[in-house]
Amino acid sequence: MLVAGASGQTGKLVVEQLVAEGYTVRALVREPGKANGTFPAGVLLVAGDVKDPASLAPAMAGMSYVISAVGAKSGKGPDRPELIDYQGVKNLVDAARAAKIRQFVLVSSRAVTQDDNPLNKMFGDVLKWKLKGEDALRASGIPYTVVRPGGLLNAPGRQKTVVFEQGDTVTSAQTTIARADVADICVQALKHPEARNRTFETHTVEGPPVTDWRALFAALD
Repeated sequence: MLVAGASGQTGKLVVEQLVAEGYTVRALVREPGKANGTFPAGVLLVAGDVKDPASLAPAMAGMSYVISAVGAKSGKGPDRPELIDYQGVKNLVDAARAAKIRQFVLVSSRAVTQDDNPLNKMFGDVLKWKLKGEDALRASGIPYTVVRPGGLLNAPGRQKTVVFEQGDTVTSAQTTIARADVADICVQALKHPEARNRTFETHTVEGPPVTDWRALFAALD
């Protein structure tokens, strides 16, 4: 299992959740030396940069699954959305296809189809580039799951009811979800065939945590 964007806030939670579930995990990081001690025991740190396609093939060698939680750090410059959320994701997808990855789970965002969303003006057309990254994955032929969370919160997971929607009619500003719940969704998507080749938005509402993930995925188009 390879996790891209592993050093980010959501990516770290994905790694922790995978380890808790018993998966063998590789964390893709730009500088492994700086990341030592930041992940659970047993996680293998592999050097790689989504902007450098040549670095991705070795990182994916022997892997069956990929979860990407990569995201641009700024609206401009070398880590802008065009180079991370689109080209970086496309580089990951190309490497995953060559490695015959069995499933690719991509964390994207709500409102990617809404060109007039304020985030595009504020952050280098980030949502437009995220959509292009999604499109690259969907066109690749790799079994995929695209998760589009609403506003991300640094809060405990499994405290509320996770909701899946489709159609991208609501903005991220109107819905929220804990990063830990997003990580949970990514890991659950690996367990259930019903999650493959699905794109959906997600947020949480007051209520009990999900107990039947299969049914939640199966209800998607």
